[in-house]
Amino acid sequence: MVSSSVMHVKFRLVLLSLFSALLLSLSWYWHLSVFIFFAWVPLLLVEEEISRTVNLRRPKIKLFLYSYLTFIVWNVLVTWWVVYASFGGGIAAFVANSLLMSIVFLIYSSIKKRIQKPWAIWLLIPIWVAWEHGHTLWDLSWTWLTLGNVFAFNHNWIQWYEFTGTSGGTVWVLVCNILIVEVLRKNPGLKLVSKPIVKVALTILLPILFSFALVMIEKPLAQKSGGLATVVVQPNIDPYNAKFSLDYQSQFFKALDLIKGKITNDTKFLVLPETFITDNLNEADINQSEPIRWFRDSLLAKYPDLNIITGANTYVFYKTEKEATATARKDEQSGMYYDVYNTALEIDAFQTKIYHKSKLVPGVERMPFPALLKPLEGLAINMGGTMGSLGTQEERTVFTEHKTNSSIAPVVCYESVYADYVGGYVRNGANLIFIITNDGWWQDTPGFKQHLNYARLRAIENRRQIARCANTGISCFVDEFGNISDATNWWQEAVIEKKLYKNDSMTFFSRFGDLISYASVLISLGMILWLSIRRFKA
Repeated sequence: MVSSSVMHVKFRLVLLSLFSALLLSLSWYWHLSVFIFFAWVPLLLVEEEISRTVNLRRPKIKLFLYSYLTFIVWNVLVTWWVVYASFGGGIAAFVANSLLMSIVFLIYSSIKKRIQKPWAIWLLIPIWVAWEHGHTLWDLSWTWLTLGNVFAFNHNWIQWYEFTGTSGGTVWVLVCNILIVEVLRKNPGLKLVSKPIVKVALTILLPILFSFALVMIEKPLAQKSGGLATVVVQPNIDPYNAKFSLDYQSQFFKALDLIKGKITNDTKFLVLPETFITDNLNEADINQSEPIRWFRDSLLAKYPDLNIITGANTYVFYKTEKEATATARKDEQSGMYYDVYNTALEIDAFQTKIYHKSKLVPGVERMPFPALLKPLEGLAINMGGTMGSLGTQEERTVFTEHKTNSSIAPVVCYESVYADYVGGYVRNGANLIFIITNDGWWQDTPGFKQHLNYARLRAIENRRQIARCANTGISCFVDEFGNISDATNWWQEAVIEKKLYKNDSMTFFSRFGDLISYASVLISLGMILWLSIRRFKA
């Protein structure tokens, strides 16, 4: 009898954990973001039942297992397409990310149990937000499933991200879920039409109504004069079977054929994708390199006011071993050390400006903790392009075009997932954002579509218009409200053109950064410190 009862409880807790995973996963598909407002409720009920059960053996292990079930199913159902790049790498990503999420949830539960106050459930908010922020800062960063990202698929709900950034969305999600748990706990005989239900409904609806009000109040940038004619090229070269084996000259002339008749004297920007220049360029004499001269001799000789934004593979040699970074490689012939970069270039008629991609994909472009794990960098996953531990730079370089006072944030691929990072470009003066990417390794899966939609969040947070250029995937333009226009199809050669309007005003989020995350980190650390001192004194 006891055994049957225990099995019944375990089965119910497993079902609740899976139900949370299902709701979390559905929220990322088919514009079903509404499910996110209820997705945490089953898992929070699991945590409550385990926490209040007296004499339960190994409660922390049990909670860890139930939460791990939720998180790994969520990770797999939303980011399963990672296995197209590497089956082993994808499995490692699912396992590691779910493990970290479960540990954070267990920390929250432990703190809540030690405080033993009903209000302690609300500590999930600063602890989870702090975790999401911390996950953006280290070498194992994989922030695809940041809760606030889910509203990229219903961007009209979150125009207020210009004040809070994506972390505001995470707070909104957790507030609604916790409120529902509180309502269920305090109102066992709940009626459908009641004050608690109205309270939950208003918590969901009021931010959405505020968002629509912002759209009506704010004046579109397109109503201004002085739009900048921008041409975006999607060359659609297979990153595995052609891009890095086909000679660059053929790819260059293919692009020239595509843009024939599209570039005029009024065109200010031509945007080409990540690693479009596949030749390795020495930054010491980059202006004398053949690929740069081809641009100048063909396009820039005819259109001297044109600015070309493109991706490239570049490298820098160090004069001494002492100057070499943790990611530097040794050239066996010369004995010198050098760094390899995934680079964005701005090429005009006179000079070439350089930015090194610095938010790198773990295990693909960067071996985590290169100072410690450098001998293992040969195990990097091949997703097309330069592999191994690439170099980075500290500051976000902004490309400036002085004739029109245009300042471009050259965001390279994976960097567009990071809210505070992209905001750093704007704080450095960027009034437009160009995202160059190579989404071919995602194949025809939800991956490249999710990546595209995350660009909407960066546009809203900073109220900047975006030109998005993909080698394969979706190239498009995104206005400051997150609306996508002129989107290309998957696996299509295409050239799109549009006038972009710069914005020199800074949003609250752009100016001050991710204040919600900063505050959450302080609250979480303060809480842990306070509990540690109490335990030590006891």
